Amino acid sequence: MRETITLKDAHNYMLNELGMDMGLVTDILIDDRLKILPEQFCGKVCVHKDNLEEVIKRKKMIKFNTKNRSKDNFSTTLRKNILNYFKENDLSTTANMGMIFKTIVMISIYVVPFILLVTLNPNMWVSIGLVILMGLGIAGTGMCVMHDAVHGAYSKKKWVNKILGGTLYLLGCNTLNWKIQHNILHHTYTNISEHDEDVDTKGPIRLHKDVPLKKIHKYQYVHAFFFYGLMTLSKMYNDFPQLIKYNKMGLTKKQKVKPKQELIKMIIRKIAYLSIVIGLPLIVSDYTILEVIVGFLLMHWVAGFILSVIFQLAHVVEGAQQTTPPEDGNMENEFAVHQLLTTSDFGRDSKLLSWLVGGLNFQIEHHLFPHICHIHYKKLSYIVEETAKQYNLPYNTKKTFFSALNSHIKQLKILGNT
Repeated sequence: MRETITLKDAHNYMLNELGMDMGLVTDILIDDRLKILPEQFCGKVCVHKDNLEEVIKRKKMIKFNTKNRSKDNFSTTLRKNILNYFKENDLSTTANMGMIFKTIVMISIYVVPFILLVTLNPNMWVSIGLVILMGLGIAGTGMCVMHDAVHGAYSKKKWVNKILGGTLYLLGCNTLNWKIQHNILHHTYTNISEHDEDVDTKGPIRLHKDVPLKKIHKYQYVHAFFFYGLMTLSKMYNDFPQLIKYNKMGLTKKQKVKPKQELIKMIIRKIAYLSIVIGLPLIVSDYTILEVIVGFLLMHWVAGFILSVIFQLAHVVEGAQQTTPPEDGNMENEFAVHQLLTTSDFGRDSKLLSWLVGGLNFQIEHHLFPHICHIHYKKLSYIVEETAKQYNLPYNTKKTFFSALNSHIKQLKILGNT
C-alpha cells in the first residue's frame, strides 16, 4: 500500500527538514499533481508521499551555474560591450521622441475607433473594421507601450512607467499579475518546465516537451491558432485564480502590495473596464446586446491572436531549447547563456515589423537586457551575436517573420506527436 502523509506533516517536512522557502512550499501544496486524498481515505487530509516527492523534485528552486568561467565571461563581456555602446554614442537606455510618437499612435488606434463606434454608430461592415482596428490597437499598445513600461524600460521615472504600464487595464487585465508571470517567472525561468508559466499546459495546446502528450495535441499546429486568439479573454478571468495562487506563494507580498487590497482593486478595475467597453455602447448607441458582445469578442480575439503568435515565435521554434529542471535544481548554464539558448530573434532586418511589434522580434536582446527600451534592440543584436561567436555560443535567429512562423508550426507538429 502506498505511504501517505498529512498536509500538515508535508508542510513541516519541506519547511524544516528540506529547508525550503515558504513560497515554494505553498506552491507545491497547491499543485494539482499532488492529488490530495479525501479525509475519509486516511482519517486526515493527506497525499501519497511518492507524489509529494515527485512534485518536490520538479519544483525545487532553480539555481543557474556561476562556476563555468568561460561561459560566465560571456555575461561579463557582453555587459561591458553593451555599456560601451551607450557610452560611446551618448545614448539613454530609455525611450526617445520616436517612442513617444509610437505610444500616441498605438493608444489612438485603440481609443479613436471606440469613440467613432459609440458616437457615429456606423453600418455593420464599418463597425467590424473599427472593432478589428481596436484589436490591433490593443495588441500594439501591449507590445509597444505596456511591455517596456512594466519592465521599467520606458522611462527613468517610475511614475511614467507605472502610468504606461497601466495601459494593460485597457485590455481588462491586471498589471501585477503580468509583472509576476512575465517579468519574474518567465524571464527568470525561460522555457523551464514547471517554472515558466508561458509554456505550461494551455488546454488543447502543448508548448513544452515535458507537458503530458494527449490525442488532442496531434493536430495542434492547425487548431492552436484559433485558441491563441483567446489569450486576452482567458486572462481577464484567469487573473483571479492566478492572483490567489500568487498570494499563497508569497509572490504578491514580495511586490510590496497587500493581497486583499490588490484583489479589491482588480475587481473594481475589471468592472470599470466592462462598464465602459460593453456598457457604454449599449447606453449611448443603437447597437444590440448581441452586436456589442460579438464586437467585444472579435476585438479580443484579434488582439489575443497577434500577441500569442508574436510571443510564441520567440520561444517555441526550432533551435530554442526546452529545459527540464534537474533534480537538484542546479542548471548546467549560467543565466545569460540560458537566455541565449532558449530564445530566438526573427525578422530583424524589417524596420516595419520591429516598429509594429515593439521590438519583440528581438527577444534575445530583450531577455538579456529587459530594462533597455526596445528601440535599441536592433543595434544591440549585432553586439550580442558577435559576443556569442567569441564564446562559441549559438545565436538563434530566423530571417523573416514567415520563416519564424513556419518554424513554430513545425515545432507544434513535433510537440503534438512526440
